[in-house]
Amino acid sequence: MGSLNGTGGWYSFEGGKTIGARGSEGGTIVRDEEHGDGARITLERETLHRVPFAITCGIYGWMVHTRFFADEPTAFDAFDSMRRSIGTILTLLAREPDGDSVSEAIDEFVEKYP
Repeated sequence: MGSLNGTGGWYSFEGGKTIGARGSEGGTIVRDEEHGDGARITLERETLHRVPFAITCGIYGWMVHTRFFADEPTAFDAFDSMRRSIGTILTLLAREPDGDSVSEAIDEFVEKYP
């Protein structure tokens, strides 16, 4: 596990080794965190889509979701907000690993963060 960053089970993915590497959207990774309960969120700058920022997040075995942003403050705020929401879904998943409520929570997440 990487170093904890003090945000409820989130830590630097691969100990921060991915910072500066190319991400899934072809940009440079500027933030990359993983949750011990099975999720990852990555922020990239200068993507292949000619969009300044992209956030890709996923809950392992459940979903992957990507969003694009025109400016850094909005992207960084969204990263923090999405990370908190994913943490809430992971808590629900721990209580109800096969429940419909997890699928509903993921649907709500995607609606909230289109």
